Amino acid sequence: MSASTVDPADPVFRLHLGGKLAVASTVPLTSREDLSLAYTPGVARVCEAIAADPALVDDYTWVSHTVAVVTDGSAVLGLGNIGPRAALPVMEGKAVLFKQFAGVDAVPVCLDTQDVDEIVATVRALAPSFGGINLEDISAPRCFEVERRLDEALPIPVFHDDQHGTAIVVLAALRNAASLLNRKLGDLRVTVSGAGAAGVAVTHMLVAGGVDPEQVVVCDSRGVIGRHRDDLTETKAHLAATTNAQGRRGDVTEALRGADVLIGVSGGRIPEVAVAGMAPGGIVFALANPTPEVDPEVAARHVAVVATGRSDYPNQINNVLAFPGVFRGALDARATRITDGMKVAAADAIAGVVDGALTPDAIVPSPLDPRVAPAVAEAVARAARHDGVARA
Repeated sequence: MSASTVDPADPVFRLHLGGKLAVASTVPLTSREDLSLAYTPGVARVCEAIAADPALVDDYTWVSHTVAVVTDGSAVLGLGNIGPRAALPVMEGKAVLFKQFAGVDAVPVCLDTQDVDEIVATVRALAPSFGGINLEDISAPRCFEVERRLDEALPIPVFHDDQHGTAIVVLAALRNAASLLNRKLGDLRVTVSGAGAAGVAVTHMLVAGGVDPEQVVVCDSRGVIGRHRDDLTETKAHLAATTNAQGRRGDVTEALRGADVLIGVSGGRIPEVAVAGMAPGGIVFALANPTPEVDPEVAARHVAVVATGRSDYPNQINNVLAFPGVFRGALDARATRITDGMKVAAADAIAGVVDGALTPDAIVPSPLDPRVAPAVAEAVARAARHDGVARA
């Protein structure tokens, strides 16, 4: 779309005109005394105190309630590698969601580099200004290394939402779908279609939440991932070593034969005949957006529960159910990192919001449900203390 095709009367462009964020002062500046307290000379005393005891930065700056939303613009929504400037509206939107749902202030940071070393070095240099780092829309497999290196280097939570936000909500939804169908997670045969950032994280999270890894089969664009493959990246080789115990081969249709659950995070199309080959009373999460891997109405002909990533169908698997509360809880606990236990706790909290009112069309809360973020925050903070990563 060129500038000449932008319609100022379009409500989308009207809403975004001038951006969606602004900085607001939390202190008065109406007198000389106010000025001397907020800035010089008063501010120098606070600076000296923090220099003597760096932990005071949590109490006397915005660090305790502020995160950076960091991207390189390489994997934005379904738009692909559109670069940092074009990614900025999404990062602003993410920041608005942080504030609206969890009272967390967030600053978009769009980096004009896609080099892993440069991204890591830049974020490390910026980190003292923030209480957490939310990585966003960084393409796989680079996103794995970026997150791992930052998590090892920084004393604050680092969280790649495209991976873990999706995985947390998927686990919550699957818990409730299984409960609705009187099934146990450990008994489910699960096929994950997609081995990018979301697919890898979903697989890891399901196993952490109670799914038997031997009952999981993961597929990428070349078919079933297993030990028979000699074309696997390090990440996929780990999947091959820990899943697909039956040694399945072939395409996604073969992987779905007799499966109880399909989780689609690939963006590819899955034929109806593949879904029809699933076990009776199955579950389909077709999460590609805007076009699900399986048309929801087609999937409903063959399975008991269907979820998508879209807001115009029931059971939207939406990351906003997870990331605001996850960071709120991590910040409240002054956590040094986000553990698997904290992620599982977040999933359990999301599932619990609707646990007493489950139906096939309501296995997760609405993204607008005001109960979600506080419940997730409380559970995450409690888990942080249990896992020994809390400083408060």
